[in-house]
Amino acid sequence: MNQEPIAKYRTERDSMGERLLPANVYYGIQTLRAVENFPISGLKPLSTYIDACILIKKATAIANGELGCIPDEICQAIVKAADEILAGKFRDQFVVDIYQAGAGTSHHMNVNEVLANRALEILGDEKGNYKRVSPNDHVNYGQSTNDVIPTAIRIGGLLALERTLLPALEEAIAALEKKAFEFKHIVKSGRTHLQDAVPVRLGDTFGAWAQILKEHRARIQTASIDLTKLGLGGSAAGTGLNTHPQYRQRTAEILSQLIGRRVEPAANLMAAMQSMAPFVNVSGALRNLAQDCVKISHDLRLMDSGPKTGLKEIQLPPVQPGSSIMPGKYNPVMAEMTTMVCFQVMGYDSAIALAAQAGQLELNVMMPLIAYNLIHSIEILGNTLSALTRFCLVGITANQERCRAYAEGSLALVTALNPHIGYLNAAAVAKESLETGKSLRQIVLEKGLMSESELAKVLDLEKMSTRIDSLPTE
Repeated sequence: MNQEPIAKYRTERDSMGERLLPANVYYGIQTLRAVENFPISGLKPLSTYIDACILIKKATAIANGELGCIPDEICQAIVKAADEILAGKFRDQFVVDIYQAGAGTSHHMNVNEVLANRALEILGDEKGNYKRVSPNDHVNYGQSTNDVIPTAIRIGGLLALERTLLPALEEAIAALEKKAFEFKHIVKSGRTHLQDAVPVRLGDTFGAWAQILKEHRARIQTASIDLTKLGLGGSAAGTGLNTHPQYRQRTAEILSQLIGRRVEPAANLMAAMQSMAPFVNVSGALRNLAQDCVKISHDLRLMDSGPKTGLKEIQLPPVQPGSSIMPGKYNPVMAEMTTMVCFQVMGYDSAIALAAQAGQLELNVMMPLIAYNLIHSIEILGNTLSALTRFCLVGITANQERCRAYAEGSLALVTALNPHIGYLNAAAVAKESLETGKSLRQIVLEKGLMSESELAKVLDLEKMSTRIDSLPTE
């Protein structure tokens, strides 16, 4: 018995005409046009951004079904299709380059078409039969690119923070605090201007880094509150045209349940659709974190420099050979990688700032750039901190002897003599020590400026390196 050949193509129509699409793809004609129009970078939408868009479509389908705006069977099919995508299926169907039509219409229609075509299959129908399930009339009911995409950036940002960056910050803070305790008794030379300074504790160095990250975590969490105010329900221009009166509140309630964090309609939907300030705010907090991560990475590299001709106060874990020509060489690669990622985050922040001010009237059309840069910044910064913690921070060891030798040989110890012999005498002692190679102790005793017992008390490294804020108060 002869079987009819399976069709390899299907025909779809939009307002511009007809096109053939491969029968097996779930995206539709508008996605096809976008793929043809924007062969720019080869970069496809981030997985977290897809999740955000699909979660919005699931929430809106549920809300519109409850409110009687779309038939119940279509609502259920869209929700089932959304759940399949959230579970990891059909991810290869989101194919529009991140540099695309303004506001994100191309990606948005890609999402609508995939959901519509999968919903058709679930209902036992053929892909492309948009009279039964329409990407525009059903999946996108009561919505517009103009309110969906800024909402997706918000939801994507919240998801990325919870999945990557905030947990990574917690891990890094815990690792640094553990090292702060482990190294709390080790005295080392402080350095300012890359020159000798008064002694400090190695543990306090790590403790300071932990505190810096804690403060950045708080700044990022505060900035993320802006992301919980949604313009969804504003439709095309913020007026809510073609939406049910209860739609925006209900979708916010459903989204809150889906993502596990309370979100709510913005006080002014037009403002939420026009202003990119929330994204600039979060991006700025990321840039701020990145800047301090660069500083910490540079510090790690300096303190590990050597092994024979550098500071070598600490040892970073060697994770791979460091040279193609010099045997036995190991480089601080995790710190180097961290710095590169942080520079990229700073660059993304600059692009976000430029894009945010480029809106006109009721819409900012630069949202696709903002969406990618913001979510990608969060994720690569989170992945970086996680890798830095696992492959570097937790395995750092101290060279206690080297630390002590630098502390004892530092000319900055003369600072402790100021209250006892005066600044000018102390400066003269330091100059003579540098010129003759004699120790500070020897010169002070030779000049009779202090007794040996007095000098022993004043040049007590442990006492000099104890933080005042760590001393008990009355």
